[in-house]
Amino acid sequence: MIVGIFFLTLIVLMLLGVPVAYALGISSAGYMLATGTSLAMIAQRMVNGANSFTMLAIPFFFMAGELMNISGVTDKIIIMAKALVGHMKGGLAQVNIVASVFFAGVSGSATADTAALGSSLIPAMVKEGYDLDFSAAITVASSCVGPIIPPSITLVLYGILSGTDVARLLIAGILPGIVVAGTQMIYTHFYSIKMDYPSYPKATPKEMGKAVTTGFSALMMPIIIIGGTMTGVFTPTESAAIAVLYGIIIGFFLYRNITIPQFYNSLKKVGVASMNNMFILAAASCFSWVLTMSKAPDMLVEVMLGISTNKYVLICMILVLLIFIGFFMQASQALVVLTPILMPVIEAIGVDPIHFGLIMVVTLTFGGCTPPVGSMLFVVNSITRMGFARLTKAMLPLYIPLIAAILIITFIPQVSLFLPNLIFG
Repeated sequence: MIVGIFFLTLIVLMLLGVPVAYALGISSAGYMLATGTSLAMIAQRMVNGANSFTMLAIPFFFMAGELMNISGVTDKIIIMAKALVGHMKGGLAQVNIVASVFFAGVSGSATADTAALGSSLIPAMVKEGYDLDFSAAITVASSCVGPIIPPSITLVLYGILSGTDVARLLIAGILPGIVVAGTQMIYTHFYSIKMDYPSYPKATPKEMGKAVTTGFSALMMPIIIIGGTMTGVFTPTESAAIAVLYGIIIGFFLYRNITIPQFYNSLKKVGVASMNNMFILAAASCFSWVLTMSKAPDMLVEVMLGISTNKYVLICMILVLLIFIGFFMQASQALVVLTPILMPVIEAIGVDPIHFGLIMVVTLTFGGCTPPVGSMLFVVNSITRMGFARLTKAMLPLYIPLIAAILIITFIPQVSLFLPNLIFG
């Protein structure tokens, strides 16, 4: 009864629009009062939850992405992507997808990807004869790679919540990100043939070299993070700090287009965003402790195994749950609530926590391009002014490659596990 009231309180608070950190804290406090536990445990668990070296990677990754965004790397990424895939059918749409992959290695954020590339590429695509609906939809869909390819703030968050090795998680995100982009490129190829969308002349070796040289400064960001983590030279947190230093060097000394006021404003913006995440993680630590004390995850394991003992049936049930939750919650918020609940289930059915982390992140990110609270939809709608209903309808065909990617990543574990097993053993 107490556990049921605990979860009901949490759900009601979130439905009423109470910030997730407060909802977690209030429901946890209610459980403690009902069971006679000292409320001093709230402060203790929240302090322990926030006292994490790994957690420092979150503000550093935020700041590195912000510095690269204001340094004007977007145009350079688009030029490089155009040289690489512009000759394919539907050239500018393919550029949109590949540019999102490169931009993901800079920002680690789906909404930042959508805003930066959408404002440039959507008008350019319409000008070249692409219909607005497809231009907007492919921009939304392609931005889903943002939280998957490192640096991924969402994967760092999952690693902290689940106690999983963050370095392995970041490396594990590379191939799933490529799968998400690849399914969209295949869809775009056939759709462009049907609609007779244009392509560009194939770049000469000289043009290719010039484009890669232009975009190399942007590529160095993920190279620093991935390379340093893979070789063990530094931890993910240290790599995030070095990425910030690189962003400062790029903005102030190479491009020379970041001013002191811009830098100060970026610090304030990142500080607020980081503290919001820290507060949520601190509250999540208290929530996880309450879950452990209530034995709610063990009850869930018993219920799910009572329905079926088949591993793949249970995975499908979890996928449906993740997609449903993704309709109503942002990925980071859903991770905070669901990770401590679902970890005992996936351990019981023998799913690798690295693999499950990618399943969660990819599936919950899919929610960002679905109504009613899809953040990427709102960003693109603010750019195009085409109306939320029309944009949602335009997205329907693009859900096919996105769901195909989710199924590939879910049911072929080696997509997620190959690189971390190869590198770390």
